[in-house]
Amino acid sequence: QVQLVESGGGLVQPGGSLRLSCVASGIIFSLNAMDWYRQAPGKQRELVASISERGSSNYADSVKGRFTISRDNAKRTVYLQMNSLKPDDAAAYYCHLGRQGVDYWGPGIQVTVSS
Repeated sequence: QVQLVESGGGLVQPGGSLRLSCVASGIIFSLNAMDWYRQAPGKQRELVASISERGSSNYADSVKGRFTISRDNAKRTVYLQMNSLKPDDAAAYYCHLGRQGVDYWGPGIQVTVSS
């Protein structure tokens, strides 16, 4: 079955950086687009960044220029490099894959931005 597992979250000061990783199993990773979502308390889950099978990427306006999504097909891993973090970036971050009409989610990982 499809499994997604995130890592790399934690506490960082405003202006700092973190890199999230998501390892996928149960799929031919290179043939699937991947996404990162986030959800802050009391807010809806929102799409942060997407990367296609070919490596083209899209970002939410709120993170453009600060976040970078990338993938390593050999490692079946998608990354989210987050720079210049702001308190508003604090949330649970989720790796997502949509395949054949089914949504697959990782368990999520917490990012806290605080001084």
